[in-house]
Amino acid sequence: MAIVKATPALLMLVDGTSFEGWSFGAKGTTLGEIVFNTGMTGYQEILTDPSYCGQIVTFTYPELGNTGTNPDDEESSCPQVKGVIARNITYSPSNWRSTESLPNYLSRHKIVGIYGIDTRALTRKIRSVGAMNGAISTEILEPTELLRQAQLTPKMGGLNLVKEVSTKEVYEWSTPTDPIWEFRPNNKEVSKDPLTVVAIDFGIKRNILRRLASYGCRVIVVPANISSEEVLKYNPDGIFLSNGPGDPSAVEEGIKLTKALIKTGKPTFGICMGHQILGLSLGAETFKLKFGHRGLNQPCGLNKQVEITSQNHGFAVKEKSLDVDVQVTHLNLNDQTVAGLSHKTLPFFSVQYHPEASPGPHDADYLFDKFVRLMHENKN
Repeated sequence: MAIVKATPALLMLVDGTSFEGWSFGAKGTTLGEIVFNTGMTGYQEILTDPSYCGQIVTFTYPELGNTGTNPDDEESSCPQVKGVIARNITYSPSNWRSTESLPNYLSRHKIVGIYGIDTRALTRKIRSVGAMNGAISTEILEPTELLRQAQLTPKMGGLNLVKEVSTKEVYEWSTPTDPIWEFRPNNKEVSKDPLTVVAIDFGIKRNILRRLASYGCRVIVVPANISSEEVLKYNPDGIFLSNGPGDPSAVEEGIKLTKALIKTGKPTFGICMGHQILGLSLGAETFKLKFGHRGLNQPCGLNKQVEITSQNHGFAVKEKSLDVDVQVTHLNLNDQTVAGLSHKTLPFFSVQYHPEASPGPHDADYLFDKFVRLMHENKN
């Protein structure tokens, strides 16, 4: 096994807290909002999730990189995070699916990482004070100068990052047949007459597209800044509002588009940012959470039914701002924030979490089935 020479790295938070560690991945300086994820697995999916655009992710699980990386686990074409923070990393992964080590993968994609720091102390800091901007550098090891750089980083509140991750061109999703996507607990037979779903791409994950396709949907992915007239040219049976990064209230083009589309009465399903955009389009307000929900074990539910969910978001819908025609269908049972909503009379619904990520493993998959059933009912 080759001996890797460690390069010093420095992590600086905007409040002046610093952590000294070692570099892995690319060399350089990176700036972003420092957040943490509590998942024990799925680090490659996290790194490539467009919802993490603009953020430096701290992994609370102490060992990172043991299973390496591979092309099949990517949620987008490349890593979307601004940086990575870990306790321990490995350059020698052990997994039959691995094609590349995590450090080499990050280096190839020019993502800066730091390891060897007390990630537990950092996480407790963020939970206590709240998510904040920071910087990682292998070039600037003088704390005062790196602090100055970190303080220049725009705050997440008010940032529209969707334009950085949304597709520029319309495309139809296609994926090779894979038995893993054939799981359909409530819909054993796929319709021979495919339903057409137009997915508004605020930063969509590939797994969502796979899940929709597994239910027999023809999925057309469109940019977030497309017009409603262009969307309706595809004669969709349903509208899907995807996940995405940044402040949902700043995504004015997405809110305007959704307001126009819901006037058509077509079944609409939103996930994560799509949930927030739907809420805003129905007259609600959103707010920034102290440190967000990012992990694989968030309990959500209502009326004595609980789903174990995967979540990744820093904003939420204000319950008191909901219109009388909109009802809460799920709460995050850790802090009682809104985790799901639906219109009382129209076929619009959404959830703050990711049912396609399957942490339950299939607790929330019924939501895709619900969407398909609504489209069939509306079509008939």
